[in-house]
Amino acid sequence: MSNYRKYFSNFLKKNEGIGHFACHSHHYWPDCTKDAQLDYWEDSCDLVDNKWEKIFSKKVPNVQKLLSEVLDFDRPSDIAFAPNTHELVYRILSSYQKKISLLTTDSEFYSFSRQLKRLVELDMIEVKIVPTFPFHNFEERFLDESKNNYDIIFLSQVFFNSGLCLENFEQYILTLLTTNSQIIVDGYHGFMAVPTNLSKIGDKIFYLAGSYKYAGAGEGCCFTTIPKDCSFTPRNTGWFADLENLDNLELEKVSYPDNGLRFAGSTMDFSALYRLESVLELYKKESVTVSNIHDHVIECQNRFIESMKKEDHSLLNSKNLILRNINCHGHFLTFDLPDSETVIALKKKLESKGVETDSRKNRLRFGFSIYTDLNYEFSKIFKD
Repeated sequence: MSNYRKYFSNFLKKNEGIGHFACHSHHYWPDCTKDAQLDYWEDSCDLVDNKWEKIFSKKVPNVQKLLSEVLDFDRPSDIAFAPNTHELVYRILSSYQKKISLLTTDSEFYSFSRQLKRLVELDMIEVKIVPTFPFHNFEERFLDESKNNYDIIFLSQVFFNSGLCLENFEQYILTLLTTNSQIIVDGYHGFMAVPTNLSKIGDKIFYLAGSYKYAGAGEGCCFTTIPKDCSFTPRNTGWFADLENLDNLELEKVSYPDNGLRFAGSTMDFSALYRLESVLELYKKESVTVSNIHDHVIECQNRFIESMKKEDHSLLNSKNLILRNINCHGHFLTFDLPDSETVIALKKKLESKGVETDSRKNRLRFGFSIYTDLNYEFSKIFKD
């Protein structure tokens, strides 16, 4: 098996002795990202204001191409970038000129949930929220509700507060598409973690993800694929969406390009895009695929579970572990505990043993990565 840890020598050296099981939250960065960060500085120094030409003529198209290869998405130019997925979601929502009916779940990312509540308060959105639990019949319950003619359906590929996945993701989205709703998929916990193929669904949906988690390129570079021949005209729009007309700003009508730039915003720090490019180029050169990464993580998770079963921990046990199918699961394992106070106390105890985790309310999450050592002594996690 390849030594994936060699790509992360700087982060691993700085954090020697720490069992980093929060990589689904803040992933270590591969060594190549340091050079990429310096490349951005050098381009800014050499080109100054002219760096935008290089960014949009060379860097952006190359990253679009690399992302398309990972996701089996055949329209690279129909990928839009922003500093975060919240900005992209809001830009999509701003394309509607009426009150929106929206179907979603109770397990979507915090910024989306907060934004949604605010728009409901303003009577701009009518929302139906389907609980993900009990999960054994969630997909059936959600599909039944989707038949009620919603403008938008928004749901995650992998749910952030459990790690549970949509099984047969591609087929499930194809089924949802029969409702004629606009589908928006939050793929943040799927991208560069769970093998994802958009070849049959990418023409119809928005697929959102970013570099902060499993891509290991840090914060600041998120993206969305857009549906084929998308004609949305976001009210939330910026100068990046009008690059072709910067010398003709007297145009009375606001125009939009026929590609992903129609969802672009305004000035952003593209050093994150440089970092993401470096990671994707590294993995391509080294023939590291998402399937390779996923297989490695599954093996780590299985060893974690084997160690757990050998111990008799009062909280970290099979009863509290949220798991349906280890082969179709996100790259973190989640324990459903009595309350947030219990989680905080356990987190502190684990920290004292050099084990980093993270949590959401009463759920404690253990993340695994391409750099997780298969020979890690998992048993010490479960020993009181």
